[in-house]
Amino acid sequence: MQTFLEDTLDYLEDNYQSLADLTIVLPSKRAGGFLMNHLKKRTKHTTFSPRVINIESFIEEVADLKIIDNTQLLFKSYAAYLSLKKIKEKESFEEYSSWATTLLGDFNEIDRYLLDHDSFFNYLTSIQDVNHWYLNSEKTPLIQNYLNFWESLPEFYEKLKDDLLKTNTGYQGLVNRIATEEIEHYISANKQTKHIFVGFNALNKAEQVIMQELVSANMAEILWDTDQYFIKNKTHSVSLFMRLYLKEWPLYKDKPFTTTQNNFKLPKTIHLVEASKNISQVKYVGNLLSNMPKEEINQTAIILADEALLIPMLHSLPENVEKVNVTMGVPLTTFPLVSFFDILLQFKFKQGDHIYFRDIINILSHPFGKILFKEQTEIIKYLQDKNLAYCTSEQLQTIAKNDKVIMNSIFNDWDHKKTPAIQRCLEYILIAKEQEDISTTDQVVLFQLHGLFKQLENLQEQYSYLNTTKAVHNLYKQLIGTTTLDYKGDAYDGLQIMGVLESRVLDFKNVIMTSVNEGTLPSGKSNASFITYDLKQQYNLPKYTEKDAIYAYHFYHAIQRAQNCTLLYNTHSDGINTGEKSRFIKQLEVYNLPEHNLTKSVIGHTTDISAPVKKTVKKTDAVMDIIKKIGTRYYSPSALTAYIRNPIDFYFQRILKLKELEEVEETVAANTMGTIVHNTLENLYTPLINKRLTAENLKALLPLIENEVKRQFTDEYKEGDYTKGKNLIIFEVVKKFVQNFIQLELKDVAAGNEIVVQSLEEEFKETLEIPSINSSVIIGGKVDRIDRYNGTLRIIDYKTGKVAASDLYVIDWDVIKEEYKYSKAFQVLTYAFICQKKYGFTTAEAGIISFKNLNAGFLKFGIKPSPNARTVNTIIDAAVLENYKEQLITVISEIYNPEIPFTEKEII
Repeated sequence: MQTFLEDTLDYLEDNYQSLADLTIVLPSKRAGGFLMNHLKKRTKHTTFSPRVINIESFIEEVADLKIIDNTQLLFKSYAAYLSLKKIKEKESFEEYSSWATTLLGDFNEIDRYLLDHDSFFNYLTSIQDVNHWYLNSEKTPLIQNYLNFWESLPEFYEKLKDDLLKTNTGYQGLVNRIATEEIEHYISANKQTKHIFVGFNALNKAEQVIMQELVSANMAEILWDTDQYFIKNKTHSVSLFMRLYLKEWPLYKDKPFTTTQNNFKLPKTIHLVEASKNISQVKYVGNLLSNMPKEEINQTAIILADEALLIPMLHSLPENVEKVNVTMGVPLTTFPLVSFFDILLQFKFKQGDHIYFRDIINILSHPFGKILFKEQTEIIKYLQDKNLAYCTSEQLQTIAKNDKVIMNSIFNDWDHKKTPAIQRCLEYILIAKEQEDISTTDQVVLFQLHGLFKQLENLQEQYSYLNTTKAVHNLYKQLIGTTTLDYKGDAYDGLQIMGVLESRVLDFKNVIMTSVNEGTLPSGKSNASFITYDLKQQYNLPKYTEKDAIYAYHFYHAIQRAQNCTLLYNTHSDGINTGEKSRFIKQLEVYNLPEHNLTKSVIGHTTDISAPVKKTVKKTDAVMDIIKKIGTRYYSPSALTAYIRNPIDFYFQRILKLKELEEVEETVAANTMGTIVHNTLENLYTPLINKRLTAENLKALLPLIENEVKRQFTDEYKEGDYTKGKNLIIFEVVKKFVQNFIQLELKDVAAGNEIVVQSLEEEFKETLEIPSINSSVIIGGKVDRIDRYNGTLRIIDYKTGKVAASDLYVIDWDVIKEEYKYSKAFQVLTYAFICQKKYGFTTAEAGIISFKNLNAGFLKFGIKPSPNARTVNTIIDAAVLENYKEQLITVISEIYNPEIPFTEKEII
């Protein structure tokens, strides 16, 4: 396969006596490197090479200016902004930096397209004035200041331009504009130089002027990398810019353009691959490469439309790929250590006297925090045990034993005026670099971070307005967003991995392109500009249609000379990815050429429609030992209903004793709230045990409620704050629960009912003989309250959630041990069973008091003869307990049966 760069060298050798006299200008440094590599391979003897330069460096040379980096530009532009006299209220640097990048981008466009900035800014100011026009209303000072800024844009632009030119620097657009002004001087100084512009497509106005001036002076020739198929198609977006040049450039009015290139219509295989996830794409590419011979791999390029796939792609390369050249850097933001300083700086500029526990945990549990802190686990556990949602730096100092120095350094308030933020971050990096067990990759990342913060330190010394932690944070985010780690490798040998832009001018026999999705290729509309769409149209600035055409050119250029093309797209919809294949793939499908062998395949879409396999755990000897051990202590109603609900949950919770990770309760949890209600009622009613409840002794409890609830909150919620926010509401709800409960009892007493509390939160145990195991087990638990109501024994369970009367009704005894919806009936029957011996009752009632359904009163267990029956038997007698015991024995026998594994139930 003959590449465009090889065609270029053939043409130059045929038409120029000596290449050494040429200056070859290409879109990128990488393209220049490939050109020189091709030249080196075909040169048989020592000779002088042509001068090869990229377009950006060439324009810097013409303008005699250097393009300033974006960070320096931001600072210099802020100095220009501060000098604007018409703007009375100047914004701080951190506020300015949040929108300045967009404005500077617009300045760049204005200069790249050589617009008359005075008329353009006047137009833009008029639009802003109309947007803030109000009938018969004077402008507020804020709006007037805003409009003054837009009116000051010409002054702002000129001031920034003058300041930059004094230091022989400029942003890209300004350097382009100055180059057009200096091109005549350059021509007169370089009359003997022949310029060859190679492989360009989308040129800004300044670049067009420079090229045309050089061509007019007979000092340049342009070699376009285009194709007859697209030139002849008058509507195809690939040739949008070429059609414009052919129509508008004087050069092509006198000398019609012709191209002999007709590569796109050559025979080629195009394989479209529909993948369900990004990981499916990279795994597919790995398998594809594993079946390639070495000579084919050396002629293969992987083009990543979504550059975030670089790391997964590198991990998916097969062993037969011996050499890899990665032309794109790995974004520094990819590495976990980098996010630590984002978290830290963000925390520091908003830090108050009391530190939020999640901020502490985010810092301590971060991979970088684990390097700095030796006892982060103990500190986090302390916060959880004490339930500290907020704490002071002094409290943290008392918690830390071996980490006092670093704890003080990070969590004490930083002096924002002197801004030690940068110096502190440099200290932490040096501490981390000294650790023996730090990986090589982390060492490289730390080296980059150290250089980045040194850069910030230099900027801080140079510019006084980098004087707050927030400003440092904003700039840090900007810098890490543009910093990459570069891979080292042979640039021209082996498998090539690159982004879409890096593929410009380059050709490969085998092209594999990933993430060919709408929204990625092309990237979609972007509104990062203050210039409105109609204004762009008025001044012929590039709009999203032109940007889409650039992507179209890159896509089709990548495949036009290739013989084997594999194009993958992700059908999974996630975030901004819609899962839609790119319009470019659709074009290939609709306008499929006879010369193209277009095939399709689908990967990662296998769907198993069979029922999911349920988890099962066999009962080993060790498991059986634990089951028996529980039986010697006791099986509680909650343990038994957990088994009924899902045996596998019972295994995890009761056998393995796995618990959910304890966290600080920012808001009082439901179980904590339930404990507080139970304990409050226990303490209030304990003095009344074995006494008849009266209006007098019940009313005496009402003034005690608030202090008792406070005491319980302090005990159970530990050092958590319940004096504000949601917790204050929950505190009031608990008080109301208790008050309403006592009021309910007052109504009962007023109605002439006799209530005598006999037991509160008492633990009961009862031995149960299990014939199938020739042994007995203990059933036990804590009963919230036992009282006598008009002589009838009542066994009461408190529930802070809502319970309905129907939740306690049983129709068929056999299902009580199988279906979880009968769990409340099963629980209260268990309580009745375990306290029957002590109280020796022949009849009793058992049930629930639901604090979210207090008006229903005491909800009794009951037996209904049929689902629609209106009569309910609420008496628990020997027959009821015997029926319950049969079901209980069945459940226990199943738990103790080593042949029946713990099997997952489908929860409905």
